[in-house]
Amino acid sequence: MPVPARSRVLPALVGLPALLFALITWQVVADGPLAGADERLSGALVHPDRLSELLSDLGNVQVAVPVLAVALVYAAWHGRASGADRWWVPPLAGVVAIALVPALVAPLKEWTDRPGTPAVPPATGYYPSGHTATAVVAYGTATLLLFPLLRSPAVRRTLVVLCAVLVLGTSYGLVRRGYHWPLDVVASWCLGVVLLAGVRTVARRTPGDGRTPAGVSRSRRRSSSGTPSSSSGPS
Repeated sequence: MPVPARSRVLPALVGLPALLFALITWQVVADGPLAGADERLSGALVHPDRLSELLSDLGNVQVAVPVLAVALVYAAWHGRASGADRWWVPPLAGVVAIALVPALVAPLKEWTDRPGTPAVPPATGYYPSGHTATAVVAYGTATLLLFPLLRSPAVRRTLVVLCAVLVLGTSYGLVRRGYHWPLDVVASWCLGVVLLAGVRTVARRTPGDGRTPAGVSRSRRRSSSGTPSSSSGPS
């Protein structure tokens, strides 16, 4: 029996980023050739300015998490209002994902003990980038939760583009300002994608998440499954 395409996509979404993350981490810890190339690339890219400072702030908890909170509240409200089964599960998955960011990043920073770029005061603990991981998970989760609730393809595309702009803008600002080496940012992309894959899996397996079928309440599902009603008459 052939494996459904959807079943093959999820392992790729988790396996490839996880493998790349492991490779980057190994190179950073071992001070390997990839880490050396990363430092040379950073030297060519760093140019602190006001724009890079502002863009890096998009990854601040004070900025990204409130955006996610609005999406979580709206998704929960919409699910409850539509009578969806376990409407609270996708928002809860989003909360768990964003909570896992500091839980994973903080120990990794301490273990890798990577020094910062010459553009920041001497210190260690820069790998991976917490700001990047926060941006990827917060804006990505907001997009995953809101996407199925939007009916207009144009609005959906706008949402996805906006998410990409926010994440890439944050990443560019962090590297350009010199707050992080490029590999710090790439590693956090990988980590964020793995967490987002978990949110996506939970959301897709939750009935009434806006996909199967969209916005159908429990009462309507009972009626459509054959339960007689006053308006349907005898079957």
